[in-house]
Amino acid sequence: MRPGGAAGRQGLSRQEDVSVPWKSPVLRENSSIWPLGRAERGGEGAGCRASGIQRPGRRAFRFPLTFPARWRENERKLGANKLQKSPRRGESGNRLHPPEMDTFSTKTLALQAQKKLLSKMASKTIANVFIDDTSSEILDELYRATKEYTRNRKEAQKIIKNLIKIIMKLGVLYRNGQFSPEELLLMERFRKKVHTLAMTAVSFHQIDFTFDRRVMSSVLTECRDLLHQAVNTHLTAKSHSRINHVFNHFADYEFLSALYGPAEPYRSHLKRICEGVNKMLEEDNI
Repeated sequence: MRPGGAAGRQGLSRQEDVSVPWKSPVLRENSSIWPLGRAERGGEGAGCRASGIQRPGRRAFRFPLTFPARWRENERKLGANKLQKSPRRGESGNRLHPPEMDTFSTKTLALQAQKKLLSKMASKTIANVFIDDTSSEILDELYRATKEYTRNRKEAQKIIKNLIKIIMKLGVLYRNGQFSPEELLLMERFRKKVHTLAMTAVSFHQIDFTFDRRVMSSVLTECRDLLHQAVNTHLTAKSHSRINHVFNHFADYEFLSALYGPAEPYRSHLKRICEGVNKMLEEDNI
C-alpha cells in the first residue's frame, strides 16, 4: 500500500495533474529544477505529496526555477540578436573599430599651443617678441589715455591686453603660413587700411581744426570688419569678441573727442602717440 492512507486518495485522479500545465509530467521533464514543497522537506501531508496524491480541497502549485524548453529557445534567439548588434570583436575579445583617418599634425598642435600660450602671457615682456620698442611706447600711451578716460585701471589694462593678444596671434598665423590666398588679400587690405588710419591720426593732430571724429571712427570700424573676415576661420569666438572690444573702444566718439581735445593729459598722450606713429610710417613699419 502507498503511504498516505485512504483518506489522502479521496477524489484524486492522476489525470488532474496533467490538465494543469505546471504539473504536467512533460513539463517536469523539460524543467531541470523544481522548488521543494513541504512533501520533499517533510512535514504535514508529506506522505500524500511524496506519492503524488493530493489532499481533498487543496491545489498544489509549483513554479519551475528554469523556463520551459520553448521559453529557453526564445531567450537564446533574443541573445543572438543582441550579439549581432554589438560591436565586432576579434579573437582576443577586443572590439574591432573601423579604421579612422589619422589627422594628428605636430604643426597644428604647435600652432594651437603658441596661440594658447600667448593668450595667457600677454604681458609687455612677451609682447616684445612681436612688438618693437616704438609700438610698445604707443601702446603705453594708449593705455594711459584709456585709463584717464575710463577712470578704471583694470578695464584699461584689459583693452590693451586684448590688443596685444590680437597683434601676437596675427603674427603667429602669418609666420606659420596659415592664411589662404584669399585671406592674404584681406590681410593686405587690412594693412593698407591701418596705414590710412595712421596717416589720418597724425594729420588730424598736426593740422589744427581738421579733426573729425566721424572719419576716425569710420576708418577704425572698417579695420575691425576686415580683420574679422581675414581671421574668421582661425580664431575662436572669444578672440573675435576681443577684436570688437578693442576697436569699439577706440572708435567711440566720446573717447576720440577727449583724446583730440585741448585738455591735459590727453594732449600730451596724443602728442607722444602721433610721434611714435609718424616714426613707424617713416620706417615703413605700418
